[in-house]
Amino acid sequence: MDLQALSQWLFLRLKQTLPGKDAHQRMFASVREYPQKIPADVRSSAVLSLLFPKNGELNVLLIKRVEDGHAHSGQISFPGGRQEPFDADLRATALREAQEEVGIVSSKVTIIGALTELYIPVSNFLVHPFLAFSEVEPQFNISHEEVDYPIEWPLKELLDKEHKTIARVTSAADASFSRSVNAYRTTNNLIIWGATAMMLSELEVLLEEFNTNK
Repeated sequence: MDLQALSQWLFLRLKQTLPGKDAHQRMFASVREYPQKIPADVRSSAVLSLLFPKNGELNVLLIKRVEDGHAHSGQISFPGGRQEPFDADLRATALREAQEEVGIVSSKVTIIGALTELYIPVSNFLVHPFLAFSEVEPQFNISHEEVDYPIEWPLKELLDKEHKTIARVTSAADASFSRSVNAYRTTNNLIIWGATAMMLSELEVLLEEFNTNK
């Protein structure tokens, strides 16, 4: 998959109607309904979905969060976090958080556009995902207070149906939490579920469309 061709196609495609909810629902936890209403007191956050080449193939950057007892403790996610008053906009939030968490230098990445926003009830965040690319493999500088380690996940695994599964997951923040969910399973046996899996599902649908149309 050619990064330049893909980024040019995505730049135009993200200006059109996105797969959105239909794509999200493919990886939504089957035990509860898709949220229909966003509360008035919702908080805004942003994440960065960074595509980059490594070893001759394209990857997407994910992180494993530290076990700290918070709502998303220990989970696989995109770099990102809540919008601060000093952020110029949500795009700036995504770039700032990626730099703080894993050392991504904003001047070395190009934001292609935004994926569909997603509401997360457990933390009351409305997450705005921004898709970006880097022409070179990132050099990481990890904030170990927030991030356990970075994950360079090949896009070929995202597109491989063998990497979809039903997984039993628990929560470090809630000892009583245990449920079976739709998830992605990496070659290294990491489980990606919840909001991150839903956002990845939209990227997956777009990549399938790109492969069909090229």
